[in-house]
Amino acid sequence: MTAETTSAPWEIQREQLLEVLRGYGRVVVALSAGVDSAVVAKAAHVALGERALAVTGHSASLAEGELAAAEQLAALIGIAHRAIATDEFADPTYRQNAPDRCYHCKTELYDQLAPVAAQFGAAVIVNGANADDVGDYRPGMLAATEHRVASPLLECGIDKATVRQLAHHWGLPVWDKPASPCLASRIAYGEEVTPERTAMIDAAERWLREQGLRELRVRYHRGDLARVEVPESFIARLAEPELRAALVASLRELGFKYVTLDLAGFRSGSLNDVLPVVTISLPKG
Repeated sequence: MTAETTSAPWEIQREQLLEVLRGYGRVVVALSAGVDSAVVAKAAHVALGERALAVTGHSASLAEGELAAAEQLAALIGIAHRAIATDEFADPTYRQNAPDRCYHCKTELYDQLAPVAAQFGAAVIVNGANADDVGDYRPGMLAATEHRVASPLLECGIDKATVRQLAHHWGLPVWDKPASPCLASRIAYGEEVTPERTAMIDAAERWLREQGLRELRVRYHRGDLARVEVPESFIARLAEPELRAALVASLRELGFKYVTLDLAGFRSGSLNDVLPVVTISLPKG
């Protein structure tokens, strides 16, 4: 038997990922504190060593602690790392919060990454888009296409389950971390994105995590209304009088006027339920 026939599918894809990254020669990795970009950063470091640089963009849309988490991940991986400030809030089209908000955010990020990549001598910027992102509503990937940002996970057909398997294999502590998109994604379309509102959401979600939750969202709706999403198994617990009263008091103190509990439970991307299905072409490198 050949080595390939005795290897598990994820091992084959791991080698494909490393080979793709070696082909880039020198790369800048757009690193968040999430599992997808962490796996790309680890693979880039394995494949390219000092020819790989991880860069994390940060602004008021990044949850507290995420920049520090990204820095810790980079240190654990061993990859060189930089943090850069992005200024998407200066863009009125971003603040208006139309359904393509993410496009404007990613455009700002990639605009900022381009000179970093040039200074580093990298011809390629890579992101953490994976095969499961195909078909989902992700306008930020249009910005990636326009900036010629490569998606090596996608190029290798690696889905989210395999990403987590690779992260576990490489000992990355985020292997089972729930998805945590930017804070602006919690604000209902059409409601202005402001640093004050993202700070309210961030503090509210931190309070809920202190109650033992991992997967949750606090959605901002018109009139300073909070729509709290937690797993269905936790809804009854959160509705108990003592915890419910504490939740309401805490979120009102943060600036929310109304606090609601979504009986449908937690689901990622629920604000997209009101949007038509849109197909986005993802870059292949």
